[in-house]
Amino acid sequence: MENKIETLKGEELMLTYKVHHPENTAAKPGLILLLHGIGSNENHLFQLVDSLPEGFVVVSARAPYTLGPGRYTWFELRHESGKPVINAQQAEKSRLVLNTFIGQLIERYGIDDQKVYMGGFSQGGIMSYSVGLTFPHKMQGIFILSSRLLPEVKPLIKAGPVLQKLRIFIAHGTHDNILPVNYAEEAILYLRDLTPLIDYQEYDLAHEIGQDELADLKSWIEQGR
Repeated sequence: MENKIETLKGEELMLTYKVHHPENTAAKPGLILLLHGIGSNENHLFQLVDSLPEGFVVVSARAPYTLGPGRYTWFELRHESGKPVINAQQAEKSRLVLNTFIGQLIERYGIDDQKVYMGGFSQGGIMSYSVGLTFPHKMQGIFILSSRLLPEVKPLIKAGPVLQKLRIFIAHGTHDNILPVNYAEEAILYLRDLTPLIDYQEYDLAHEIGQDELADLKSWIEQGR
């Protein structure tokens, strides 16, 4: 088992990331791509490696926009009248970059392209919605931890049999005062008509990731094998 950091730029890979390789296996590995929240970096969710199923290459990616030393974002965000306002151009570029990045990882690590999962916390969950729902043929499932679905992405989502096969795990804390639980409820109402494969769980948590949540996430990924 090997953990290492790879920093690749430009013509090599689109994003900086940290990677965990599974122990030697005869089968092609799957991929779990982890996306951090605003103001964080690739080290945050990489700590979850031991809580995830074996048999996967686990990649924790660094967002492309810098807020400060060690602090990155998928898109800039501000609040007006208590409502979030995003930099839509940055969010769209990150969506496209992540789509390309998945293909690069599949090629670089010999991934089984039928076993690709993407998920993240907070803004990382936003991007997982954005990529997974608009490029559903690229992955088996997405997992959304304490997050929301951007209204700007909804027009890009196309209903159909491919999207209906996308597995979605949504988890949210009932005491979240950063992204309240109603964001999860609103997303589910919207997605119900697009795919039947939604697993929604609530936890006695604030804006954080809990151990029960991780156990349920691991079980959900294993059920897709």
